[in-house]
Amino acid sequence: MTLLKELSAASVTNLEELVKKSSSFESVEGFASYYARRFEGRRTTSGLRYNPEKMTAAHQSLPLGTVVRVVNPTSKQEVHVTITDRCAPKSFHFIDLSRAAAKKIGLWGKGKIKVVIIPLLEDNLEEPA
Repeated sequence: MTLLKELSAASVTNLEELVKKSSSFESVEGFASYYARRFEGRRTTSGLRYNPEKMTAAHQSLPLGTVVRVVNPTSKQEVHVTITDRCAPKSFHFIDLSRAAAKKIGLWGKGKIKVVIIPLLEDNLEEPA
């Protein structure tokens, strides 16, 4: 690893640690699932249209616009997503990921898996990446 990459990785880690310390949210373990294909293009609670290629998610209670780190504890794969929607009431899972996010952590095709979510920061909701 080059010195520049090491410094960049260290900076990101330090920034995440700083943000976690300043966050009023705790990390939480629970089940994650992903959006069904039929939701593609539909409006989310935030008013944005669901795009399966964006790194977005639905959560039961986190504020819309919150950036969340979702970790698959089994594979150690992780993804950062923006909360743009709400999960269905009384669902067995507490976070629904977009297709792209589900693929990134090894959830795609499995239905549901146990994950850890770590809210990183709350921000005004804009068009997600």
